[in-house]
Formats: sequence, C-alpha cells, structure tokens
Amino acid sequence: MAGIKDIAKKAGVSISTVSYALNGSPKIPENTRKRIQEIADKLNYIPNRAARTLRNQKTQTIGVFLVNYGGHFYSQMIDGMNTMLASANYDLIVCCGTRTHHFIPEKMIDGAIILDNSFETSEILKYAQSGSKMVVLDRVLHHPNVSQVLLDNKKGIWSALDHLKSSPSYNTLYLLTGPEGNYDSRERIKSVTMYLEEANYAGKLTILQGDFTKKSGERAAKQIERELTNEPISILSMNDEMAFGLYEQFSEKKPSIGKDISIIGFDNDILCNYLSPKLTSVSYSKYEWGYHAAEKMLDLINGDKSKIQMIPTELVTRDSVLL
Repeated sequence: MAGIKDIAKKAGVSISTVSYALNGSPKIPENTRKRIQEIADKLNYIPNRAARTLRNQKTQTIGVFLVNYGGHFYSQMIDGMNTMLASANYDLIVCCGTRTHHFIPEKMIDGAIILDNSFETSEILKYAQSGSKMVVLDRVLHHPNVSQVLLDNKKGIWSALDHLKSSPSYNTLYLLTGPEGNYDSRERIKSVTMYLEEANYAGKLTILQGDFTKKSGERAAKQIERELTNEPISILSMNDEMAFGLYEQFSEKKPSIGKDISIIGFDNDILCNYLSPKLTSVSYSKYEWGYHAAEKMLDLINGDKSKIQMIPTELVTRDSVLL
C-alpha cells in the first residue's frame, strides 16, 4: 500500500508538502495540491485515519448510543442526525450495548449522543468531567459538556387528556406505562398525574406496567378484558408499540376500539394510519429530534455552551377515541 513517502518521491517534494496538500492546507498552491492529489489517486493512496486522529486529536466521528437497532423510530432519528453531521463532514456510528461505552473515554469518537438508559447518570458525568462532549435525549443533566434535547412530554400528554375529556370513556382511564426507570415514561406518568389533579378528576385511574413492547400491550389488554364492565373505557398508552399490542388483543372482539374502548398512543408511528380504526397518537418529528441532537453535539465540539432544547409535540386525532 502506497504511503506519503511514496507520493513525495513520485512528486519530487517533501513529505510535509504532501501532508499539507492532502489535508487541504492553504500553504500549498492549488496547482501543486492538484498534482499531488492526482499522484495519490494513481498510487491508490488511502489515508491512515488512526495516525491523523493522533495528530489532530479528532476522529470526525460521532457515536449515537441506543438501546437497540430496531423499528421505524430509530431510522428516522438517525436520518436526521446523519443529515446534520454529513453537512459538517462528520460520520455517524450507531452503538448498542455496554461494551461500546468505552468509545467515549478512549476518545474513539469526538462526541456521544445518548438515548440509552443502560448509561448511569454518574457514568455520563464522569465522562463529561474528563472533557467528553455529550448530548442526552433521555434525562435532565446539568454539566458544561452536556446538552439536552428532550421531548415536550407534558404538552403531548395534556393534549391527549384534553381530547379524552370529551369522551364518555374518560371516567374509566387506564394508563399503560413504559419500563421502570425510563425518563420519557416517567415524565408522561407525571404529566398524567398533574393533569388529573388540576382537573379534579373524579373517575377511576388504573396504572398498568408495560415496557414499550407490543407483547406488554397484549398482556395489558388481557388484564383489562378481565375487568371490563358495560361502561366504556379509555387507555392511554405511553407509546404506539404497546398500543399495537392492545389492538392485536382487542381485534374482532366485543367491546370494540373506537366504540366501547378509546385508545391513544404516543409516537405517531406510520402504522397508526393502517390500523382499523386508525390510532390517535401524540406526534413529534423524530427526524428533527435527531437533527437537533447532532446540531447541539457540533455546537459543544466547537466550544459553545451547553443548552436545553425541547422538541414540540402535538396530538393527531383519528378514529380510535369514542366521542
């Protein structure tokens, strides 16, 4: 494999001149840079990224840390991140699992975007204290090296409950939560509690533990079926995936969704439009969430102060609520 020395010998210039030319330095005249680049191409020269990283202390790579790789949810978010980072000549790698955490302190990446509750807050603070730049999407954390891009969970939940308030199913409300310890689930539960307290809710509230999976939605539906009376009920699911499980269990049965059972989800997955009846859900832009997370990441790298940004939410009403 050709190296810088080979290019320098072929071009009749010094090694430092080749290095400056290949890195786009203004010290090198344009005609010389082009000639050196042509020689490098003919010799199939591949830059040694590891050496460049040691020299510049930059990898031009950002890591996004996720719980898993699945579903529409992450693909849209990653697309937003990649668009923002590519415009600044940065690459994105997707990391999953605790063994990848060492990428941060070992400086294998220039910064980390975290949506993964396997990270302890103390771990993130330790990395931040040592100079690592991070953007968190799943917790409130104050440190000069950490920015936050969070969903406006309260607005989304309150708009959902405002909609349910006009339904005869509002008096019997089931709340299907996400996994214990999950930031967004906690915030949504807290928002439900605040709303019902302010509204002096006189109905019956039942909280069911879920884990953001379709299977947990199916389990919750079976429990609800055992408790059903002739009165209509509402189910507020903390994400759409669990709502899909509710649909699976309640499909083609009496009582029916949209007539006897009101269901509202959260995430506005594209599949909401293909259910029967179509699912009412809290919407936000996953693309914008990812885009702004990457934007805040680059701001930190460039020396800007840490910031908090909220991603707006709104309710998209469809036919799954009895009115």
